[in-house]
Amino acid sequence: MKILVTYYSLTGNTRKVAEAIHEALPEPKELKPLSEVAAVTDYALVFVGFPVQSHSVPAKVESFLKSLPAGLKTALFMTHGSISGSRLSREAMEQALVLAGHTRILGTFSCRGKVSPQAMEILGRSPEHELWAEMAVTARNHPDENDLEDARAFARWILSLARQ
Repeated sequence: MKILVTYYSLTGNTRKVAEAIHEALPEPKELKPLSEVAAVTDYALVFVGFPVQSHSVPAKVESFLKSLPAGLKTALFMTHGSISGSRLSREAMEQALVLAGHTRILGTFSCRGKVSPQAMEILGRSPEHELWAEMAVTARNHPDENDLEDARAFARWILSLARQ
């Protein structure tokens, strides 16, 4: 089973999680930034990772998810500055699930990731993002080794589902 782990990352958080997932998978496997993926037709399983931006899926990832072939075994993972399980972290994954709904989604994974100083500065000034900014500050040490081990366990779990 040929596996692709692809990701879109601006700060490096999602790339770290993608690398952990890739590390846990058997050969044959590939790790590629989303911008380097020409086609997914050669893969039996595709992991797609992205950061949450403005509480949603980045436009480049949105287009990629829509373009995936129907029925393709897919797993989604994301990084975010919100507290895990909060409404803000769930909404982006729910959007991604809708965008990739025509594929065979085997599971999802999310973990916190440090927010860029530029985003913290811009969003921290707006009253409607006050709660988010308070949460985001506490994500500064993520993804940490526990997050990355959870990502490896997620990869192994998805692989077991894909083989069924």
